[in-house]
Amino acid sequence: MKKMNILVFVTLLTFVLAACGSGGNEPAATTAGAGEEATKAMKVGVTYSNLQNEYIIATQNAIRDKAAELGVELIENDGQGKAENQITQVENYITQKVDAIIVSPTDRNGVAPAIDLAVNANIPVIILTAEVANLDKATAFVGSDDVIAGKMETEFVLEKLGGTGNVVIMHGPNGNSAQINRSEGIKQVLSLNPDVQVLAEQTANWDRAQALSLMENWLQTYPDIDAVIAQNDEMALGAYNAIEAAGKQDEIMVVGIDAIPDALKSVGEDKLAATVFQDARGQGSTALEIAVKSANGETVEHMNFIPFQLVTKENLADFQ
Repeated sequence: MKKMNILVFVTLLTFVLAACGSGGNEPAATTAGAGEEATKAMKVGVTYSNLQNEYIIATQNAIRDKAAELGVELIENDGQGKAENQITQVENYITQKVDAIIVSPTDRNGVAPAIDLAVNANIPVIILTAEVANLDKATAFVGSDDVIAGKMETEFVLEKLGGTGNVVIMHGPNGNSAQINRSEGIKQVLSLNPDVQVLAEQTANWDRAQALSLMENWLQTYPDIDAVIAQNDEMALGAYNAIEAAGKQDEIMVVGIDAIPDALKSVGEDKLAATVFQDARGQGSTALEIAVKSANGETVEHMNFIPFQLVTKENLADFQ
């Protein structure tokens, strides 16, 4: 009887110890896993149109700052001005199972397939700064109304010219939504001012060096240019450099868009007559905030516009 009792006791003790051992391993691993999941950073993929552009760099800095504030892990890539690069980058983000994707598109139509990929993978996709052809499929857009920017800089020029004169227009990359919409704004204003003649218009691809070369050619061909309407500051600065080298800085007015630091400095030095402030920090930080909200299942506004503002020497201090 005693042997039987001892055997039962040993058996029960073995069972209890085994149960305790199991409890110390399996649930601990599960708890650790749950803890890791709870503290794991949200992962957001960002593909930028071209990080050679100072404005795009400013949006990147804003996204990084907001990510640090919110504890978000970023996976970033430079599209280098090529739609095919951005499509590949979005494909990679999907493979990496990111929680949301931000796309700053280099081309309205060329990048559209990337949006379809994200939508089909059920990943929130936020479009930043420039539009895509299938914008209605995206979770949200964050940017500014580029038609207004084009109108704003052109109205300033025409007011200074007194409604008459000769202008040239520097475009962004053909097919980029900002180029399309800023052109529309410029044309709307010019159509109401028949005494202003457009001597030439051509793309300089948002690039300072290309703009300098283009302006040098125009100065040779058109001796009576009164103003340069550039669709971004990089091109405006390139145009001004060519004008200054030709000794015509007191004869030709130059305006741009974006209010990048170099442009603000040039406005203060009476080189650029004006620029149009596009809020890179506001756009970048808002895009990341919306990406996080979307990934968390929150409802967000589809179109999120951040206003443009004209910057001249008179109100320059407000933007420095």
